[in-house]
Amino acid sequence: MTVKYRELKRRYDLDGAEQTVSHLSEALREGHLKPEDFSVRDLAEALVPDGREWVRMLDPRSAGGVSVIESAGAVDVTTFLNITGQVIYSKIMEAYLQEAFVVSKLVDTIPTRLDGEKIPGIARVADTIDEVGPGMPYPHLGFGEDYIETPSTTKRGFIVPVTKEAIFFDRTHLILSRAAEVGEVLGLNKEKRLIDLVIGATNNYKWKGTTYSTYQTSTPWINSLSSNELVDWTNVDKAEQLFADILDPNTGEPVLVRGTTVLVMPAYRHAAHRVFAAAELTFTAAGSTTATVAANPLSGYRVYDSRLAYRRIVASGIAAATAKKYWFVGDFRRAFAYMENWPITVTQAPIGSEAEFNNDIVLRFKASERGAAAVINPRYVVKNTG
Repeated sequence: MTVKYRELKRRYDLDGAEQTVSHLSEALREGHLKPEDFSVRDLAEALVPDGREWVRMLDPRSAGGVSVIESAGAVDVTTFLNITGQVIYSKIMEAYLQEAFVVSKLVDTIPTRLDGEKIPGIARVADTIDEVGPGMPYPHLGFGEDYIETPSTTKRGFIVPVTKEAIFFDRTHLILSRAAEVGEVLGLNKEKRLIDLVIGATNNYKWKGTTYSTYQTSTPWINSLSSNELVDWTNVDKAEQLFADILDPNTGEPVLVRGTTVLVMPAYRHAAHRVFAAAELTFTAAGSTTATVAANPLSGYRVYDSRLAYRRIVASGIAAATAKKYWFVGDFRRAFAYMENWPITVTQAPIGSEAEFNNDIVLRFKASERGAAAVINPRYVVKNTG
């Protein structure tokens, strides 16, 4: 799509910065415009007062010999900054939210202003209340202390520089490539931290002051199944039966969960589709000559596969042939979360900084995010290995 820069400038003057940037952001988000539709040089020439002259002055030859170039701070480049910043932000977010980051979409993001926090809860007592007779007082229901502690958050970020050469030679593609790299690296780092929690390579579940591994094979809970390769519905049934045996540690009652989200490795993507999407199945008991054909008992499951998860399992020391058979089932949103101090945010450096004189960097955009991947309650997910 061709961008009409004069119309963009006119709308900016009439509607103001906030409304124009908001409309531009919506157009980029909905795909009506793409970051690649813009030219950083054309933006500068259209949006900076006397823009053509300003761009020309970026070439030292234009002044002839030694020159004292007018400080960019004396030129009103606010419009250019706002629009260019929105285009770069859109490219960063496009890479940050790409489809390959599967696990980041399976967990909730919880805003927090704390650098690691103690999340309190109320431990329910067991259901042992007797019948209340006519005219008799109701018994008091007591509560016990229950809490988890989340890890400290960390900050990550990069700077996207825009040099005078990038504007003068209109190297918009290079600028957008760097912005995409920033978004991809930040998104990849977040995804890997969440994956490491899901696969059990990292364990930061701290309950009532004690740290536990996410996956247990004995008390206080069991949520790990070995020799349970995803072949047919019986393997899913084994995981469901394990959920049925997981109890609330405070009450002794079953944990109320029905895990319907499944994460498999790429090698089992089609096998998972066959297991969960089959219209019907045939079952023959051992030693029986009778085959039973019935509707698939598995319903309501959502299946995802992740190449990154497979590579992280291998990186944790598991043989590739074994890692391919890993699969996880549960309620990922109740089991894990991303504790976020602030989402990915793009800020602009002021014009006329020392970097402009020393490095010919006219504009700088800094992208950063701060958060931590946390285990909220590991009882809501089961790990299965082959």
